[in-house]
Amino acid sequence: MMTGHRTAWRGAGLMRSGRSSRGILGLLGLLGLATLATAFLVYANLKAALPTAEWWPALVHPDLASMPQLIAHYGFLPRLAVGLLCGGGLGLAGVLFQQVLDNPLAEPGTLGVFAGAKLALALATLWTPGLLAFGYEPVALVGGSACVGLVLLLARRTGFAPLAVILSGLVIALCFEAVNKMLVIAYFEDLNDLFTWQAGWLNQNSWATAVSLAPRVAGAALAAALLARPLALLDLDEAGARSVGLPIATIRFAALAVGVLVSASVVGAVGVIGFIGLAGPALARAGGARRLRDRLLWGSLAAALLLTLADQATQRLAGRSGIPAGAVTALLGAPLLIGLIVRLRAAGSEPRPAATAPATRRARPWAVVGWLVPLLVVALAIALCLGRLPEGWHWSGADLGPLLPWRAPRVLAALGAGCMLGCAGALLQRLTGNPIASPELLGISSGAAIALLIAVLTAPGLGRGGLLACAVAGALAVLVMVLALGRRSGHAPGQMLLVGAALTAMLGAIITLVQATGDPRVAVLLTWLSGSTYNAGYGEAAFACGLALAMLTLSPLVARWLEILPLGPAVARAVGVDVGRARLLLLLFTATLTGAATLIVGPLSFIGLMAPHMARMIGLQRPMPQLAAAGLLGALILVAADWTGRMIAFPWQIPAGLVATGLGGAYFIGLTLRR
Repeated sequence: MMTGHRTAWRGAGLMRSGRSSRGILGLLGLLGLATLATAFLVYANLKAALPTAEWWPALVHPDLASMPQLIAHYGFLPRLAVGLLCGGGLGLAGVLFQQVLDNPLAEPGTLGVFAGAKLALALATLWTPGLLAFGYEPVALVGGSACVGLVLLLARRTGFAPLAVILSGLVIALCFEAVNKMLVIAYFEDLNDLFTWQAGWLNQNSWATAVSLAPRVAGAALAAALLARPLALLDLDEAGARSVGLPIATIRFAALAVGVLVSASVVGAVGVIGFIGLAGPALARAGGARRLRDRLLWGSLAAALLLTLADQATQRLAGRSGIPAGAVTALLGAPLLIGLIVRLRAAGSEPRPAATAPATRRARPWAVVGWLVPLLVVALAIALCLGRLPEGWHWSGADLGPLLPWRAPRVLAALGAGCMLGCAGALLQRLTGNPIASPELLGISSGAAIALLIAVLTAPGLGRGGLLACAVAGALAVLVMVLALGRRSGHAPGQMLLVGAALTAMLGAIITLVQATGDPRVAVLLTWLSGSTYNAGYGEAAFACGLALAMLTLSPLVARWLEILPLGPAVARAVGVDVGRARLLLLLFTATLTGAATLIVGPLSFIGLMAPHMARMIGLQRPMPQLAAAGLLGALILVAADWTGRMIAFPWQIPAGLVATGLGGAYFIGLTLRR
């Protein structure tokens, strides 16, 4: 079933034929340069910590009276060994995943192994700490395996198309990460150290981790070597593989098990190290390693060198304990993922999903929209009046007045932001012809968040207008980039969504790097980035609701464009539409809505995905009724998410964005299963 995908992505240029010997020589040259650079950095870092004459004594028998020798023996050298082992293990896992799934984008992070392992460790820490007596690795293995199983279940109906597999993995990872953050907020004291450690720190204070990890990585390498020959037969079609007696299902399961096992071992040892399992195999393929056994060897070596090089460079620039290696690799790996996505042609990735038209088309669409208004009023009343006290649930009717300054700004800010995100999602879906496009999944919200993050840290005096301008500029830049990259693949939904997911990963890496600086403003930024309305005042509420109302008022002016542009540029020009100007104005419209909503509730919520799809599901296909319904539904969902976040873990509060992300991830999984 996967043979067609294999042919397609090879034909796209990810595996070059006829260049093997020259490619291997080039690869050896690249690895040689990486080795020299790594060796130089190791030499420079070690020399800065210890005189050259003391290196050998520090390695074999450190002087207990010499603190530099003790640091070198129990800190620097074990860290070097752990970096090589973790990089090699992740590179090996990446090659195995890519071969089994016939997918050049597969690696532990994009398949959700890391997210599942992190969530399993958090759950075990809270409710079954006795399981951790056996080490972190078994718990991480269970969580990672469960997540990979869910990803494969979702992608099965597409024949395990490469982009479908990775998209499912990234969305599930976002959903699991949202649950993980909810747990951290609710049980901060219990999980804070675990959450910090999971950023991917290679810091060591003994040889215990290296000694524990070495046999696991060696065992995985031995198993991969034994599986190399039968796995290579998967390059044949399934009929050919079965004709030589290959038990395909057994071989695939064994290879996946080895990959998940070594990935879980790395997570259990040092936390999450993202994209190394993608970069090492990609470098091996680019260098001409065509045969599986070559990719297993050179991909693992390249990954080990890349992680060690990144870690040593980080130590050189920021000191031995400044920045987690996982954040650095994610920051560098996200552009690599985007580059690989762009090289995948639409024909070799996945079928373009048809618009999910409802079974019936409403004859009176505005009547359906009208029914949403009282639902929204009921949701507002509940959000304002119903709450929990230490004594239990309480409805605030006549005594609501003292509570309004605390509740009303948050509820109204969620109302306006949800409306803007719902409308932005509807505009994007009509503009791109992609029924699962949204500001969050395309990375537009992340672009706005990155711009805001930079603005807050570099120009703290900016007012609301300046911050809005920065957010709109960031959103517009990402939107233009995503659409430009999408043109090469005919705006294939998978490629566009994966570019957005890579940008979201880059945002997470930037946040982690900023967090490592110890800037006191980071705590406020983290609260905002999680989608919180904690600090919303009447000014923010008025801004959000006013902008949402202005958008709804102006939307009839673009209704004709929204009706005609999905028919194609030729038809649009034939009826007198200036396609360039129309698209530019719609892009500005969408970027403004996304930037403003991100300024209020942060970058992740999935409102832009759920609201327009729900509008179509209730039979609204014409632009204006669909846009109005998407705005109302978005407001309804985010108001409900904000209230749920305040009530579900009382007296603690969970940000509305995290609640909406969890709901949106579950909604996306449901959509995928239905398709």
